[in-house]
Amino acid sequence: MQTDNKHHRSILQKIAHRAMLQRGLLPDFSSEVLAEVGRIQAPAAIKSEQIRDLRGLLWASIDNDDSRDLDQLTVAEAMPGDKIKILVAVADVDALVNKGSAIDGHARHNTTSVYTAGRIFPMLPEKLSTDLTSLNFNEDRLAIVVEMVIDAEGSLTASDIYRASVRNHAKLAYNSVAAWLEGNGDLPAAVAAVKGLEENLRLQDKAAQGMKNLRQVNGR
Repeated sequence: MQTDNKHHRSILQKIAHRAMLQRGLLPDFSSEVLAEVGRIQAPAAIKSEQIRDLRGLLWASIDNDDSRDLDQLTVAEAMPGDKIKILVAVADVDALVNKGSAIDGHARHNTTSVYTAGRIFPMLPEKLSTDLTSLNFNEDRLAIVVEMVIDAEGSLTASDIYRASVRNHAKLAYNSVAAWLEGNGDLPAAVAAVKGLEENLRLQDKAAQGMKNLRQVNGR
């Protein structure tokens, strides 16, 4: 049975590889890409004084249970007037991948990771996407932060964007967090382990629900 499964998986992988080529996509990383990746040995250094140090905020990732490429963190802050500041940190891949490089060229060509039944074709080599640029648990990383202030009605009242150093304090999963917030599941252990994170996630959810309600009122 195991041999049959491997054979079937091999067939699916070949079909997926062929489909990538037929659609003008790059299924494999070139030798130039691999050589560039080999020269990158560590995460981007946090040197510039213009980079804000936000590692102390209660950042957390929420993704699929088995996700290893963590490209986004979120955190919230209560503000006067029942406003909520939402901060979204996105992995700063540009800090390690130069524009015009072979890695950049591959990512620019495919524009996204391609998920198939037989194989995943990542946009970036896994050394970068799941390690050196990934916003991994308990690791300091550079990020691009989008800051938004949401009022009680769900409207955006202010925004900003800047570079910052961040640290992921909890690796969470969509299903368990959603079930808990909706009252259909227990508080995830990873949330309970970080003081203040439960309240912060509820604050994030409050802002999200406000924006959702506003969209519905406006017919969007």
